[in-house]
Amino acid sequence: GWGIYYIAIKKQQQDVMGFLAANKIEFEECDIAANESNRKWMRENIPEESRPTTGNPLPPQIFNETTYCGNYEAFFDAREDNAVYAFLGLTAPPGSKEAEALAKKSQQ
Repeated sequence: GWGIYYIAIKKQQQDVMGFLAANKIEFEECDIAANESNRKWMRENIPEESRPTTGNPLPPQIFNETTYCGNYEAFFDAREDNAVYAFLGLTAPPGSKEAEALAKKSQQ
């Protein structure tokens, strides 16, 4: 039911925020449950092709300022591929796994 579904969303949000915090990536948490204008902004700024066919897009949705990065699944995939900085539209810091992976790719 709704409770389990809410817990899953909470867990995903904590997962994203934990990763950002651990990697010292600054972020702002925007509550859409308590804030109607945040909710409206989020829904309006998710590109058409990234919206669910029915209903509203569910949190967490990740933005870099006003640029849409993706949802939790997209974040999860990017993390698995060591590509979170690219996903977030940021430059991977030197010494990070992602920077090393990019360096290897460019040498090939």
